[in-house]
Amino acid sequence: MVKLRYIWEELNSTFWFVPTLLLLVAVLAAFGFIYLDGVIQFSPSGYWRFLFSGSVDSARTILSTIASATVGIAGTVFSITLVVLTLATSQLGARLLQNFMYDRLNQVVLGTYVSTYVYCLIVLNSIKQEEGSVFLPVISVLAALIVSVFGMVLLVVFIHHISVSIQSNKVVADIASSMLKSMRHLYPDGIGPEPDNAPVEFIPEHFSHHLDVKVKDGGYLKSVDGEKLMELATEKDLVIIIRSKPGAYLVSGELLCEVYSNAEIDEKAAKKVVEFFITGKVRSAFQDAEFSIHQMVEVASRALSPGINDPHTAIACIDNLTSVMCYLTSVKFPSGQRCDEEGNLRLIAKVLDFSGMMQAAFSQIRQYGEDSPTVIIRMMDSMATLRKFATNSEHRSSIQKHTDMLLRCGERSFKEKCDLEDLKKRYFSMQ
Repeated sequence: MVKLRYIWEELNSTFWFVPTLLLLVAVLAAFGFIYLDGVIQFSPSGYWRFLFSGSVDSARTILSTIASATVGIAGTVFSITLVVLTLATSQLGARLLQNFMYDRLNQVVLGTYVSTYVYCLIVLNSIKQEEGSVFLPVISVLAALIVSVFGMVLLVVFIHHISVSIQSNKVVADIASSMLKSMRHLYPDGIGPEPDNAPVEFIPEHFSHHLDVKVKDGGYLKSVDGEKLMELATEKDLVIIIRSKPGAYLVSGELLCEVYSNAEIDEKAAKKVVEFFITGKVRSAFQDAEFSIHQMVEVASRALSPGINDPHTAIACIDNLTSVMCYLTSVKFPSGQRCDEEGNLRLIAKVLDFSGMMQAAFSQIRQYGEDSPTVIIRMMDSMATLRKFATNSEHRSSIQKHTDMLLRCGERSFKEKCDLEDLKKRYFSMQ
């Protein structure tokens, strides 16, 4: 199931999947309407004469005009999309390219024009005028007219959407929504139950057989099929220790996981274990909760670069990261130990924690924003907000660590005395 979900996510992230589906729908619709025209001998009269084509020549002219116009618009849409992708990559970061590829409206618009073109060609080819026989698909031509009107409306919507989608505030808001979505299902939640009480003590010496499973193809770990791993571990009476979490980069030949058993571990089981890990050349948000955080951090870091110098975008990123971290203070991070239905320990996974998420969210922005008092002071305000939401000593300790680093950063880099006093005032108000 996890592998199927991963494949579906990968298909959705491609720019060709939805247009291809719409193209297939257009082909089926063309043959369907042509068949309907062959079965129903419809002769328009009255006001219907103004909607339906009355001659073979007029039908051909209408379809040819629509086909040539839509293929031209499709080229324009493709060019606009490429320009937007170029701007997004240069100003906001290459990581955001996937977000624009995911955009469903962009896919639908391109697919609509391409499929309309193909539909018109198929219907145009079906029009026949021979001696004693005329086939005029009036219903099919009317459908082409309706789709062309819809296409013009869609073009206006697309231009508005594309002009809004490259605005930095909209990009930041979209990333924030993606972050919150990915935080609701933290890996390895859902892979079997956690131990009932305290964590189970794992003693490797209690097992007679041990096997190191190495990475076959290097790359980023994109998905772990924990359900299949749990089934295999339960069936073969194994304990599997996973040494990397989704999002980590694995080198070919690196240790992927360790398998422990009291019976001999056959090569077939070891090969199966490898199949349940999917690696790729680029990271994705699937099972990787830190991916969206890194996207937001990249936008903030680029905004703070000398070439762009846009601290307001960086502040918007800090505000959204603060919101997500406040949410995480109320979340119970899943345990790395996962058991089968009988309570036996089967999987030990490497998991995320609050301290690691804080590090991912704020450290790089602090480093790039060291020379910007506005950014450092805003980050100190964020720590104050997080402090109000902290529910345990681990949270408070991590927040205090970043608070101290911000103060040292200000003492080291602030040139204006008033800015430093402002920072210290916020710092001491939290102590």
